[in-house]
Amino acid sequence: MKRLPVLASIPLALALALPAAAGEEAPKMSPEEQAMMEAFAKAGAVGPQHTRMAKCAGSYAISVKSWQQPGAEPTLDQGTVTRRMILDGRVMVEEMSSAMGGQPFSGFGLSGYNNVTGKHWSTWNDSMSTGLMVAEGDCDEASSCRFSGTWDDPISKAKVNARMTSNWSDADTEVFSMYTPGPDGKEFLMMEITYRRQKP
Repeated sequence: MKRLPVLASIPLALALALPAAAGEEAPKMSPEEQAMMEAFAKAGAVGPQHTRMAKCAGSYAISVKSWQQPGAEPTLDQGTVTRRMILDGRVMVEEMSSAMGGQPFSGFGLSGYNNVTGKHWSTWNDSMSTGLMVAEGDCDEASSCRFSGTWDDPISKAKVNARMTSNWSDADTEVFSMYTPGPDGKEFLMMEITYRRQKP
């Protein structure tokens, strides 16, 4: 089957779907068009990974530990996080209000599961940068995750590689850890955030 360019196939998929949505008889699809429609439907379906992610929605109190270099004493900050699902249960939004090194800090993240790649993904923006952190990884049925991501270092202008883990000790407590290269190039724990879900 000849593969249609993605941007060209989206209008075609909409053109085929709209008559049916309006109660009209849709034009007969070719086998290629039928296969394309099925692929789009499968790619956009809400699956068990999205359902597990939705269980993490809610309001949290957070404790943040940050290390500037290996062996240093961590700085300690407190804050809050809200998590909610959007796009009919396909993507989670995380909004953080906290402090970082004694300065006000706010952050905004998106996370989801890509049916096409079979991978979980996340993005992050915050008030201490103008760039975008992008990460990808895997999560198990307990919502424990292992991610790898990158962001742009403002000093070297190079990409910084990070490894992130997320583990739940119970249904309401999550510990997120981020590891980055230290001055010697060896990985060290840069940040640890403990999330505690707040009951309504």
